[in-house]
Amino acid sequence: MHNFFSTHSNGNDSRHFKGDRSPCGPSRVLHVRKVPIEVSEAELVSLGVPFGRVSNLLMLKGKNQAFIEMASEEAAITMVNYYTTATPHVRNQPVYIQYSNHRELKTDNLPNQGRAQAALQAVNAVHSGNMTLGGTASGGDGTLMPGQSPVLRIIVENLFYPVSLEVLHQIFSKFGTVLKIITFTKNNQFQALLQYSDPMNAHHAKVTLDGQNIYNACCTLRVEFSKLTSLNVKYNNDKSRDFTRLDLPSGDGQPSMDPAMTAAFGAPGIISSPYAGAAGFGPAIGFPQAGLSMHTMPGALGPLSMAPSGRMTLHGMGPGAVHSVLLVSNLNPDSISPHGLFILFGVYGDVHRVKILFNKKENALIQMADATQAQLAMSHLNGQRLHGKVIRVTISKHQTVQLPREGQEDQGLTKDFSGSPLHRFKKPGSKNFQNIFPPSATLHLSNIPPSITDDILKDLFAGTGYTVKAFKFFQKDRKMALIQLGSVEEAIQALIDLHNHDLGENHHLRVSFSKSTI
Repeated sequence: MHNFFSTHSNGNDSRHFKGDRSPCGPSRVLHVRKVPIEVSEAELVSLGVPFGRVSNLLMLKGKNQAFIEMASEEAAITMVNYYTTATPHVRNQPVYIQYSNHRELKTDNLPNQGRAQAALQAVNAVHSGNMTLGGTASGGDGTLMPGQSPVLRIIVENLFYPVSLEVLHQIFSKFGTVLKIITFTKNNQFQALLQYSDPMNAHHAKVTLDGQNIYNACCTLRVEFSKLTSLNVKYNNDKSRDFTRLDLPSGDGQPSMDPAMTAAFGAPGIISSPYAGAAGFGPAIGFPQAGLSMHTMPGALGPLSMAPSGRMTLHGMGPGAVHSVLLVSNLNPDSISPHGLFILFGVYGDVHRVKILFNKKENALIQMADATQAQLAMSHLNGQRLHGKVIRVTISKHQTVQLPREGQEDQGLTKDFSGSPLHRFKKPGSKNFQNIFPPSATLHLSNIPPSITDDILKDLFAGTGYTVKAFKFFQKDRKMALIQLGSVEEAIQALIDLHNHDLGENHHLRVSFSKSTI
């Protein structure tokens, strides 16, 4: 039998596959169970692609099992966290993913690995945008050609249960920042147009969600690229929403698109919702367990738990509940501060209050400006490493963070940041809404005064204790630069330490995560 694993734990390379049932610590190798026999290599690879590059794959067809190796441990952690709440389905069968106790896959000498390698190359190539996609290739300089718009057209089939704009927002936010959504009915079908900040997010969402059911055995998603490259939303109501413009009027149910756009898909003049009053609905109490994760629905659902009948029950949450408070756990109590959490979570929304729990300092409550921002922060920061610990971020049952009463001992653990000048999303339509990216080892620096050289900035990061791997100014605009640090964890810490750092000349450094690498 071939040795197809390398384990660093005991220096012994000859350990063969065992059941791999025990819950292990994070590893970039993931063990997949209950894989249907007819599943192709490409289908398994596409489970991993939304989270990062898949570096290897091994299928054990006789055992209905497989191993997926991600290029980075961060990608594997994000993937496991996501699929823990939303069980993935392949060929309509649930599959189960957990960390393997192996550190890497060695498949060089194995027979039948040709198909796996071909699938890896094909799916990763689409992922990195250098292969034909939707009938058109990407340009040699990495620019996206038609067929890869940031706008998706979504049709919901088998609509036995109302699907609201909030439900779509929650599902599609797993794959990137959703900027705008318009819902309408055409040909007696509930449809939506949804715009991401980045075409790559749209591609991942399309690959993963097309054909999935939102609820068990109904509400099937059909997802395709739209011919439109951007949406123009006039009203924020239950049929349309521009998440970058909280100042738009509600319009009292008037058509949410301008006439030119309506003509683009021949939609009727008045765009109606499929059910009166469908907005803000979550699944009904007693509805079977959701196909996609419907946990922590903004504005609709409380925490879900399985009742003995195998049905879902809701805990005391009315449709009006606003889930804008996050519970962050597994923090490092020796290193954490309200200000540090304010800066980090402030990348994904405006933080109003932070409370580190007095009796349990590894837990904190963070109140965001609204439920959308809370959802964004949760989907980007859950499972990241902070001060050496993998943090968990979930929606809290609290509706607000209470400030301590006058004279109450608090040790400075609760802070109100609602009037802070450092909020990134105060201005409606701010371009910051379009520059929200997952934590990455490369940071985007801006607001750099002309007198500051690359050496000064590199020394600033190195002197604060970070490994600087690469640095470059933007050619067109020397007020901005990219800096690559040793790891994602270092970059998270550096952002907390150096965002708003005073560079002199009345310039404070702005730091955010970059979507590109150097």
